[in-house]
Amino acid sequence: MASLRYIFMLSLGFLFVLYSVQSDAAVLGKTLKRIAKLNRNGPYMGLVIPNSFEMNPLLQSPSFQPNESLPYVDFAGRRFRLGTIEGEKVILVMTGLAMLNAGVTTQLLLALFKVKGVVHYGIAGNANPDLNIGDVTIPQFWAHTGLWNWQRYGDGPEDELPLESNGDYTRKIGYLHFADYSIDDGNKTLNTSENLLNNVWYQPEEVFPINGIPETRGHAFWVPVNSHYFALSNRLENLKLKNCINSTTCLSSPPVVKRVARGSSSSIFVDNAAYRSFIYNKFNISPIDMESAAVALVCHQQKTPFIVFRALSDLAGGGEAQSNEASIFASLAANNSVTVVVQFLKHLHSVRGAN
Repeated sequence: MASLRYIFMLSLGFLFVLYSVQSDAAVLGKTLKRIAKLNRNGPYMGLVIPNSFEMNPLLQSPSFQPNESLPYVDFAGRRFRLGTIEGEKVILVMTGLAMLNAGVTTQLLLALFKVKGVVHYGIAGNANPDLNIGDVTIPQFWAHTGLWNWQRYGDGPEDELPLESNGDYTRKIGYLHFADYSIDDGNKTLNTSENLLNNVWYQPEEVFPINGIPETRGHAFWVPVNSHYFALSNRLENLKLKNCINSTTCLSSPPVVKRVARGSSSSIFVDNAAYRSFIYNKFNISPIDMESAAVALVCHQQKTPFIVFRALSDLAGGGEAQSNEASIFASLAANNSVTVVVQFLKHLHSVRGAN
């Protein structure tokens, strides 16, 4: 059954290229033969990485050994890099910024290649006041917090949302009330209990699992990482991480690896103290990024084990600095995330070897 699944997925990839990329037929045929050959040597761990500055430290790491005979395959605008990390066969792919790119790239990875699990890593903003820049977080659950039903002015929490009765939308998850963040500047005509922007209600994603009935939707808001991977990540919590950018710029406290309850993603760069406070207090979210939930949702639907590591590069608008801290600490955070990923794969490989 597994081999039939990969033949089917490879066929889908073929159709995708014909209709969307319109590659030369000879080049396409050669690429698909390479992929088929690679899959005979699988399965692989898929490493999904948002941007080049997050990927390059891994490519430059002595732990990454490129495949000498076929170091990469280019397909549909993505480069899939082959190699090993600490004995584990891997495929690396860069997604590009935000949810759409991350989702498309993860789906391509899982459709084209024989992948047994996915590791996603990168940098993130920090919403958790108990964590610090440089720390690497490992959330147990991920949510897409950018899917909203924006309620009209005049309606409130007791009013049904449009299409709620059809099951398209819900009020079960919670909402953001914009008037809670109005500023009373002393103008007596200002009513801080109201705001024309009113409320936005957080919504779950529609999901269509690979083993479900086609066109029959389910819903998912909190998506759990793989329980085995999460348990194994406990071994990383005493790992020593990079503390300084150079001889003059260091973190105020040594960074740590920390397993946390929840992370969130949306195609929004958050640099706002009020929203940072809201998202933490409402949902107990620690890292805020722009891709992880897309990777999680695709893996969830494809029934592929996954885990996410996000290193904190900034305080998402909650710091004392006049500008976002990521411009200073992004490179340090990226390196720390790579350190954790390499060690995780080392532990994963050793556990599999012991079994």
